[in-house]
Amino acid sequence: MIRRLSDVQRRDWLRLARTENVGPVTFDQLITRFGEASLALAALPDLARRGGRAAAQVTTEAQAEAELAAGAALGARLICACEPDFPPALAALDPPPPLIWTRGNPDLLDRQTVAIVGARVASAAGQRFARGLAAELGQAGYVIVSGMARGIDAAAHEGSMPTGTVAVLGGGIDDVYPSEHRGLYDRLVESGCVVSESEPGRTAVARDFPRRNRIIAGLSRAVVVVEAEFRSGSLITARLAAEQGREVLAVPGSPLDPRAKGTNDLLRQGAAICEGAEDVIRALEGLRGFREPERPPFQSAPVEPDDVLRDRLSDLLSPTPVSRDELVRAAQAPAAAVFAALIELALAGRAELLPGGMVAKGIAP
Repeated sequence: MIRRLSDVQRRDWLRLARTENVGPVTFDQLITRFGEASLALAALPDLARRGGRAAAQVTTEAQAEAELAAGAALGARLICACEPDFPPALAALDPPPPLIWTRGNPDLLDRQTVAIVGARVASAAGQRFARGLAAELGQAGYVIVSGMARGIDAAAHEGSMPTGTVAVLGGGIDDVYPSEHRGLYDRLVESGCVVSESEPGRTAVARDFPRRNRIIAGLSRAVVVVEAEFRSGSLITARLAAEQGREVLAVPGSPLDPRAKGTNDLLRQGAAICEGAEDVIRALEGLRGFREPERPPFQSAPVEPDDVLRDRLSDLLSPTPVSRDELVRAAQAPAAAVFAALIELALAGRAELLPGGMVAKGIAP
């Protein structure tokens, strides 16, 4: 449902998104169920109590106003997922991030985008290739997305600075990491765009980077991995892109270089080969536009599960994610009741709702 939010509605979206135990999946389910963030906020304390938590830590109006003021002081803009200015590629994720902060030129997010990512400790040849690839794709009309990290990311931004580039940060919209990229950051704000899901002033920690990588993939029609060792963040971005239906390309490298092991493995798994901009353009020619996923109508009379079902579902969960459909079968209960119970358990910290309809056991306070 695309709609323009009022200032009060945008503040309520921010409050709901920042509330403890409300991740993108839970947020999406709450909006689907209640229709308005204000109604979901009013229901949160009762839902958390049903899930087994005495009190829900709901973000206050004052806390939300403070974040909005911090963003305004930076000249940043908050865009919520339901608003028409939210990037269409990102809105097509199931679910999308509830909101993003932007600095610079957000119009770049509406153009066709390609992500270029790779090793932080990159070879000179890899950086040269990434810089040249970004420049050629930029001249062909594509905006380049990357993560402003050392190595391949920085080279991709440098190559595409004249034509349009977007940096996605793990911390807040003002968190310059690494610190030596202050000059690059300032140029991105001036002539490109910086994007963050986190609140202004937040310093990135390890758990923020998978979320950052999901947004990099989500903003892009294709992801190109230039250099990557096994178990690198770039491979996580490539996996997320494949799960999101994006095109994944990899640059082949020498088997003697550890930085080529990840990209060569991607090629073995079916990624398209990238030896230049023409390979990326060819891969994108057959892709259709992104479409917002169909969502069920708002529930006017939400199902209220009982304690027996909640406890049964809690017992069925483990640290290994399982699909919601599998939980419905195992619990032998109506799907609507199971989904409602899972929201309550998530708000209480007893379940973790993950993208792709998966659920894992939470860590209750």
